[in-house]
Amino acid sequence: MDLNNTTKTVLVTGGSRGIGAAISLELGTQKFNVIVNYNTKVDEANAIVDQIKKQGGNAIAIQANIAIPEESERLFREIETAYGQVDILVNNAGITRDKSFRKMQKTEWDEVINTNLSSAYNTSQLAIHKMIEQKYGRIINISSVIGQSGGFGQTNYAAAKAGLIGFSKSLALETAKYGITVNCICPGFIKTEMVAAMPTEVLASIVAKIPAASLGSPSDIAKGVAFLIDAPYITGQCLNINGGLYM
Repeated sequence: MDLNNTTKTVLVTGGSRGIGAAISLELGTQKFNVIVNYNTKVDEANAIVDQIKKQGGNAIAIQANIAIPEESERLFREIETAYGQVDILVNNAGITRDKSFRKMQKTEWDEVINTNLSSAYNTSQLAIHKMIEQKYGRIINISSVIGQSGGFGQTNYAAAKAGLIGFSKSLALETAKYGITVNCICPGFIKTEMVAAMPTEVLASIVAKIPAASLGSPSDIAKGVAFLIDAPYITGQCLNINGGLYM
């Protein structure tokens, strides 16, 4: 594929659904080369790629379970073949395994920590060296309001998302001198399949606590990502997009 040398490549992990899909589509309209990473939902990933291409953008879908280091390494090898290095990394992949802590199994803890936090280590470690060499890079980690406030039955999820915040601040300190920014976005409750699966009465009680009196849209988060990509003097920060739920 003949691409303009100034075209930057962005990897969106978990980029086929929900917030990740919105991020992929938003960046696709801005003429980035978009890598839509997915684990199991190949049809949804291909649909996002098709939408980006119909809008005149460049995108490919690549399967990889980025919680596994070897699969992350394969992902980056395939990206290098297709587009070269990753200029912008959006660590969005995440799952929930909600359960009160006293009933939580070690496997439920490990799965959430590995997918939501350790995966960011895997991908960032593979991306950061080329970013340092070229004196440019953006790493945007999708955390959560739950990582700031905690959540009942979510000790695993809250720990992983809070970990992303500390990870971002520390990595930002190490890389700012190389023209790399590292930031977090902390979404509140967003209209996704994950939120839709919550019991109706629980969701209603949450909305009642949001000053904006509504759930957010995945596109709200996608616009936040685009903003941080274009903000070279913002690093080590958390952009809270939550309708005022947590201030």
